[in-house]
Amino acid sequence: MKIKNLILNIAAIVATVSCGQVTISTNHTAEWKDLEKPLNFYLANDLGRNGYYDQKPIAETMGKMAETIDIEFVLAAGDVHHFEGVQSVSDPLWMTNYELIYSHPDLMMQWFPICGNHEYRSNTDAVVEYSNVSARWEMPAKYYTFVKEEDGVTVRIVMLDTTPMIDKYREDTEKYADASKSDWKVQIAWLDKVLSEADEDWVLVVGHHPVFAYTDKNESERTDLQQRLDPVLRRYGNVDMYLCGHIHTFQHIRKEGCDIDYVVNTSGSLSRKDVQPVDGTVFCSNRSGWSLITADEKELNLHMLDKDGKVLHTVTRNR
Repeated sequence: MKIKNLILNIAAIVATVSCGQVTISTNHTAEWKDLEKPLNFYLANDLGRNGYYDQKPIAETMGKMAETIDIEFVLAAGDVHHFEGVQSVSDPLWMTNYELIYSHPDLMMQWFPICGNHEYRSNTDAVVEYSNVSARWEMPAKYYTFVKEEDGVTVRIVMLDTTPMIDKYREDTEKYADASKSDWKVQIAWLDKVLSEADEDWVLVVGHHPVFAYTDKNESERTDLQQRLDPVLRRYGNVDMYLCGHIHTFQHIRKEGCDIDYVVNTSGSLSRKDVQPVDGTVFCSNRSGWSLITADEKELNLHMLDKDGKVLHTVTRNR
């Protein structure tokens, strides 16, 4: 019996070995429960790696957290599909990047996506049209807004299509053919109208590309958004956070004279190692993961989580 138990123990250890390392999982259930508020939802982006790297482990941890906290929906801030986007609603990447990865029963909820630059390498209309195929994929257009209400707290979420706002993509018609087909000025005018009328408890604007961030990517990506998008974000004084991805690192930035929290959400599959503070940086990390957003009438929190579900940093807004 002792030999049998020893063999079983060895087998259990071997089963946790990946690439020569023993994986040790920490149970964060109690601390997760303490984070819960009346309205809770996820922010995830830069996902599509066909389950490789950290994508599958993060998806599993997202599911485990959703067993503990009442998660209402997921904001998918672009690049669900690396590297060349999808060609149609029946592209196999829908299975290998999304459906078979986020398969936990408690992730069978509404996903509100936008396109990232990688979706723009192929058929962006198919990303919208997948709403007709999947019961949980909710994308009525390439940019849109909706309001969620729970126990008296209201959150307006504005989902933007930032790739066409950036000249770098618009001008590369061979690689990003759809980018030049959208008039970014029309989208900005729409955003201005939405924000001018927004009176919810909390207002979150979501795009794929950052307005401010540390990155070695072309500086024109940020300057285009600083000139075209940021003035509207600041105009009415009601935007609490601008949320984005693209950089594959966690970054929280506050600019002097501005009350908006600029949040860069890391990759849900493969992070980049190089991240450094820039002007206004409150926190940064090169860990992969996702974010949990919780809200009540008095407080809005964004918790940056690593792949094991550990809270690395919290962005807090108070009323």
